[in-house]
Amino acid sequence: MFSWLKSEDNYFLYKMKNNLEIKIVPIAFVMNDRIKTDDYRWGDVISELVLTDQLPDECLKGIEDFSHLEIVFYFHLLKDADVVVDMRHPRDNPNYPLTGIFAQRGRARPNKLGATIVSLIEVKKRSVIVKGLDAINDTPVLDIKPVMVEFLPAGEIKQPGWSKDLMRRYWR
Repeated sequence: MFSWLKSEDNYFLYKMKNNLEIKIVPIAFVMNDRIKTDDYRWGDVISELVLTDQLPDECLKGIEDFSHLEIVFYFHLLKDADVVVDMRHPRDNPNYPLTGIFAQRGRARPNKLGATIVSLIEVKKRSVIVKGLDAINDTPVLDIKPVMVEFLPAGEIKQPGWSKDLMRRYWR
């Protein structure tokens, strides 16, 4: 099922048909003391996001005026064979319902992308120090965005009970 996602032929056909090519390179790398993808207690993790040499120092100018940042990163240690494109029990826990990968925030995603809103602690010349990033040491960072109230959802956030149970120990 969904073999089209894994077919190089279909990818190149899509690229040729739509004249679309996506090239993403890391803009920074995570430095912290987390070396394995443990799914618990990320809330107190302090990380330094060190810019790559290709970026100028000025790209961080003004970021210190924000309290939070959204970090987009790449799950670089995830093997292609572990990617999920259909349904599974979140965290492989049979007590949680079978749900599609896009109804979960797990790392085994088709494009291996993660996104987390973090607290900005400090800005240095070529890096930012953040708190609460759920990415391990050496993780490639693809983008850093300031969090603005106007981009946050308006109104009440709805989510199922299983997801609240799953996240109970994630940040603490």
